[in-house]
Amino acid sequence: MNAGQRSRLAVGVLLVALGAAFLVLQLVPNLADWFRVTLSWPLIIVGVGALILVVGLLSGAPETAIGACVVAGIGGILYYQNLTGNWVSWAYAWTLIPGFTGVGMVIAGTLGSRVPRSISRGLNQIIVSVILFLIFGSIFGPNFGGFGILGPYWPLLLVAAGLLIIVRSLLRRR
Repeated sequence: MNAGQRSRLAVGVLLVALGAAFLVLQLVPNLADWFRVTLSWPLIIVGVGALILVVGLLSGAPETAIGACVVAGIGGILYYQNLTGNWVSWAYAWTLIPGFTGVGMVIAGTLGSRVPRSISRGLNQIIVSVILFLIFGSIFGPNFGGFGILGPYWPLLLVAAGLLIIVRSLLRRR
């Protein structure tokens, strides 16, 4: 099956699934009420990310996992913020976006992406994202919606990140 056939197949499967879902919602009105109550708008963004992933995989383009993970991840952040009302958490939650990119790179590499070393680079992205999240989350402590996990000792994360970079650069030369 060539790329064009896979793309048409993906679009066809997507249309059949959407049509079936809408038909079920038309035939079972109580189900539609449940969806209106429990689904909030950020889950639509997560769903779009999942849809991008499925279409990309069905069309034979695993690299679309990167964009799909970013879209779904941002939807997840917005879902958390909408659920808790903690909108100020965006001051540090944005640092998760490179991690979402890393997750997409790992998925793409696992599924046979043509991008060389995408799994190791994706894992690096995830590590950097977690470190940034902890740093910014500690800086913007509980008074600003953060978690202040390290309190006044948050600069230790900067020291640890610097040491990690130094060690890795020394190991790569050999």
